[in-house]
Amino acid sequence: MRLSTCLHQYFYEYLPRIKGTSEQSIKTYRQTFSLFLHFLADYHSIKIKSLMIEHLTARSVLAFLYHLETDRKNTVQTRNNRLAVIKSLAKMLRFMHPDKKHIAEVILTIPQKRAQKKLMGFLYPEEVMKVFKAVDLKKKEGMRDFTILHLLYDSGARASEIATLEFDYFDPANETIAVLGKGNRYRLINLWPKTASLISDYIINYRIDPIRLFAHRLFINQRKRELTRHGINRICRKYLAEALPPKRLKNLSPVHCFRHSCAVNMLTSGSPVSDIKNRLGHQSVESTMFYLQLDLSRKRDIQKKFIEYTESKIKPDSKVDELIGCLNSVETLDWLDSL
Repeated sequence: MRLSTCLHQYFYEYLPRIKGTSEQSIKTYRQTFSLFLHFLADYHSIKIKSLMIEHLTARSVLAFLYHLETDRKNTVQTRNNRLAVIKSLAKMLRFMHPDKKHIAEVILTIPQKRAQKKLMGFLYPEEVMKVFKAVDLKKKEGMRDFTILHLLYDSGARASEIATLEFDYFDPANETIAVLGKGNRYRLINLWPKTASLISDYIINYRIDPIRLFAHRLFINQRKRELTRHGINRICRKYLAEALPPKRLKNLSPVHCFRHSCAVNMLTSGSPVSDIKNRLGHQSVESTMFYLQLDLSRKRDIQKKFIEYTESKIKPDSKVDELIGCLNSVETLDWLDSL
């Protein structure tokens, strides 16, 4: 059986119809096999169209993984992710082609490579406030960016989840927003009054009229199209760099640090791990616990003042200058000076 025939069945039948894999995941899987097929053809000195399922051997897969680390300079995590995709194909072989089970079983026995886990950086409340303050609300994209930063910290959502938010997902009356996460699973998030107020103000006064194709999206870029996860990463990277010193940025992932900060903030506020798991959209508690392996010695007074800030609402006024005056109130400035 040709490998190309197997891959066609994998991408057009197994992933979307049998497993219900999301389009974003399928795109990621395609990238992996694009790299793997070229390598496999060179490894066996044949053309890609001549590859057979029998060419999938443990030796060739291990050689590909070594190539990723040495030649392409990929991290161990990326290497393991590529291996997981190849194992997914092996699972399809075992399920849909029992006569090729022996090939699949060999690939499935290849172990993940252990690696030192990176320190998952997060922001303290006073640092979050500095990032918020770095946004220039006088600029045309200022209110949009300001709203996105608040929503990231409040919801703990991933960049892709913020990018795919639809206009109708937000319920201003109940101050909730629906987030479509991994595995095509929705979760309903109760927002802070501050965040809900900002989203409402953004929609009414600052949201650009998008191209009709992207009218359903909540956040729109300057080209009147939907914001992508890369665009959201750039927004976060920009304001983190303006608010924090370079040394502090080393262990901070632009969007993920807000997600991690959300988990830490919930834990220090007394929320059970199960609530944190549901808010972040984790499939298992074990994934959530990885975020919470840290020292929780924090200043309770700072935590209390930050909660008071998030529970406040902005004044329903379209004038940016008045909004800036509200955010730069004496209470907020005094609080920042006292940190």
